[in-house]
Amino acid sequence: MNIWIYTLTSVTIISLISLVGVFTLALKPDMLKKLIFIMVSFAVGGLLGDAFIHLIPESIEQLGSSASACFFVLVGMILFFILEKFILWRHCHIPTSKDHPHPVVFMNIIGDGVHNMFDGLAIGASYIISLPVGVATTLAVILHEIPQEIGDFGILVHGGLSPWRALFFNLVSALFAVIGAVIALSVGPHLKEALAALLPITAGGFIYMAGSDLIPSLHDQKEFPKAWLQLVFMLFGISIMFLLRFIGE
Repeated sequence: MNIWIYTLTSVTIISLISLVGVFTLALKPDMLKKLIFIMVSFAVGGLLGDAFIHLIPESIEQLGSSASACFFVLVGMILFFILEKFILWRHCHIPTSKDHPHPVVFMNIIGDGVHNMFDGLAIGASYIISLPVGVATTLAVILHEIPQEIGDFGILVHGGLSPWRALFFNLVSALFAVIGAVIALSVGPHLKEALAALLPITAGGFIYMAGSDLIPSLHDQKEFPKAWLQLVFMLFGISIMFLLRFIGE
């Protein structure tokens, strides 16, 4: 019962993060850009820290083989490549208008829903393994979701939706995390091997997101002070993941 409470509380918080986009309407573009690059730096550290400090070591222990764990890490990286390449990124040559929301809007909603369901599966599986792993994975997802949801909100508004409709559809896609968590908690105890494989797949996904999506966006900042600040927040994210290892010990 505690696992269900922890997991559902975590995915509910993550789902509500989808509403963060509304606050960007009150921020000036320059201020928003500064905040996002700090949050992205923090998210990189959180994702990589969770992958290498929690998920991969735990998956080696669960699977009993480092080779098997590494194989599933690669599976996760390929899976997220496919998800991003063929679901999230679709282009349309029809001009955007209120009467014709850009198809990237619908593809973004669908892709985000699939992505969020996978996050829910990962969080549920992590809590089944242990409380520290569950908390670490939840935090990593939260750090990643905040800048992502701000970006998703911008895509939906740019695609022709009103701000309130954009918030609504963002929330609907975010609630798929709850579905994923319920599936993980329901079938996890009966499919322990599949559950163990989900951890390194999640790690591979986190490594892929940090390496292919987030880190390249940080290279837009060329000034040394900002680059130094990025490094500080990345290390801060990694440090938090390290400290979370001591939860429950």
